[in-house]
Amino acid sequence: MEQSVRTVVFVDLTGSTGLFESVGNVLATQIVTRCTQAIGRHFARAGGQVVKYLGDGVLVLFGDTVAAVEACARVKDLLAELDIAELRGAPLEAKTGIERGLIVEHDGDCYGDAVNVAARLSDLAQPGEILVGESVHACLPDFHRVGCHNLDRITIRGKAEPMRVWRIDWARTAETTLTAPLEFFELQGERSALQRIDLDCMDQHLQLEPRNGPLIIGRGQDAGFQVNDQRVSRRHARIEWNGGQCVLSDSSSNGTWVRFAGSPVAVMLRRDNCTLNGEGEIGLGATPDDFTAPTVSFRVINDA
Repeated sequence: MEQSVRTVVFVDLTGSTGLFESVGNVLATQIVTRCTQAIGRHFARAGGQVVKYLGDGVLVLFGDTVAAVEACARVKDLLAELDIAELRGAPLEAKTGIERGLIVEHDGDCYGDAVNVAARLSDLAQPGEILVGESVHACLPDFHRVGCHNLDRITIRGKAEPMRVWRIDWARTAETTLTAPLEFFELQGERSALQRIDLDCMDQHLQLEPRNGPLIIGRGQDAGFQVNDQRVSRRHARIEWNGGQCVLSDSSSNGTWVRFAGSPVAVMLRRDNCTLNGEGEIGLGATPDDFTAPTVSFRVINDA
């Protein structure tokens, strides 16, 4: 048995259940197989070693951590380029986990803590997300780290202690950065857009348009919209325009809730997302019945 330090990538396709229901078992199996095989070839060209295919998942080993992350960041575009007619209305998306550590290769398979963690991170990821462990984050160059959103410590099944996890944005690749300077988001005069979201909290006012890219709400100094409350995570939530919709994603320790105007019931988010529309308020780090909860008012304009 051979031991070595490798970067482990686990990619799991999501959305296949609906595909099987819509086109039947035979065609759906062919489509999923085509997608996973294409992902495997893509990783192999990037220097990865495909260990095995697991239904709608792929397990790959890399010697180069940066190459692994960059290859994962291109999987979304790869799936789109396959141009499979049955997926145009309901595309498959990838949930990706990456960890680095000592593994054992034996009889065509691999074992070790890094393998288990990569699989767990893939399970925790939202569709279209890449989650990486601390050892992977430590190997990335500074221009890549700029785009890593710290999710703080997350409990991973099988680990004695919570571990630090970072999320990498699908929308960027090795040639780009993931965050824009704060000035890019600031209100400029009375300029309006057909699509934008207005955010207000105390004396802060900000407009986010589709071209601005993701906006981080949180307590950290690098958040684009800062909310200074200990219940708020450093990178608590993300707002971005995706496919013509304004999407809020929670990445916090204490959760996020959304109450739309006119609705008595709040939507609770814990590592989940929802589409924002109309007007309402976003609560950060406390339950909706806590009147001290830090809140951000929002108004979505979507006339495109």
